Amino acid sequence: MTGVPASAAGGSGTKPVRGGKLGTAAVNQASLWNIANILTMVRLLLVPGFVMLLLHNGGYDPAWRSFAWAAFAVAMITDLFDGHLARAYNLVTDFGKIADPIADKAIMGAALICLSYLGDLPWWVTGVILFREIGITLMRFWVIRHAVIPASRGGKMKTLAQGTAVGMYVLALTGPLATMRFWVMAVAVVLTVVTGLDYVRQAVVLRRKGLAAERAAAADRASGVSASAGASGSAEAER
Repeated sequence: MTGVPASAAGGSGTKPVRGGKLGTAAVNQASLWNIANILTMVRLLLVPGFVMLLLHNGGYDPAWRSFAWAAFAVAMITDLFDGHLARAYNLVTDFGKIADPIADKAIMGAALICLSYLGDLPWWVTGVILFREIGITLMRFWVIRHAVIPASRGGKMKTLAQGTAVGMYVLALTGPLATMRFWVMAVAVVLTVVTGLDYVRQAVVLRRKGLAAERAAAADRASGVSASAGASGSAEAER
């Protein structure tokens, strides 16, 4: 949920270099079945289980909501570990690039929608967060040809705030804790909007720079072709 999707795969037959740079060879050699991709798939499989646990018995049974919270917590933890493993061991696959952000948005979106359906969370909060998450994901793909939008510190804080707030709402809290979760969610919404606007700014700047670089490269190629044609024409004339 943070930064560029990094879920990856291992089993290339060579020992990975911890902390090394990702290269084309590493991407091509990575196998689908490795711990990073398995964790991503586990997170995807947890989504329907989480929804059933949260909505079981009408959605207001404290015991079942505790089970749902446990499933949500496991999903959040796997999100941290699969990205770390992929970055640390240079294990990247096309499946991981696609599945990782889908898994992130699926578990968070399922939690938000279920909480709003149960009346615990206003629908506008769910709408703001989902609009931002889906929009930024699409924007990353929009500029990926030119550059990668790096995960910012604010984005990581947003993810932590969202996960903490949603987790507190999943639990059947009362008293001061129920009041606290409101403020934690308020912080999460503010960070969601602020970091979303910052990502939009970065995307526009990166796309402009990328397009400018492409135009400059095209102009260089055109001038090179013209110079080559001119030299060839001069040689023919001298003959």
